[in-house]
Amino acid sequence: MKIKFTPTLKKVKFKSKNSKGVSLIWAISKLDGAENFAMRVLEFEEGGFSPLHTHPYEHGIYVIEGEGVLVYEGKEYPIKKGDAILVPPKKEHQFKGKKGFKMVCIIPLPHLYKR
Repeated sequence: MKIKFTPTLKKVKFKSKNSKGVSLIWAISKLDGAENFAMRVLEFEEGGFSPLHTHPYEHGIYVIEGEGVLVYEGKEYPIKKGDAILVPPKKEHQFKGKKGFKMVCIIPLPHLYKR
């Protein structure tokens, strides 16, 4: 069991050459003893965005503050505080920040999916 207060955790820039204005906090990871998933908190500057990408696993998103846009398979969907999102595997997607956009992203650890 582990309880962490995320506002005190180290915030790092999201590392991707095709993203802009995104910070990341590793809330729960393998370092905390999680064997099957990682939980990240992503904060977007206004106009910030994640890369347009796909991957072999599903992941869950929960918007905790503000508003943003989910680009999914070529269409744009407005998202806001309180929205829960499932992104299936192998589907092209991207997140764009507006008005203080902040979200929780839960992903499986690599040993749970095939590359």
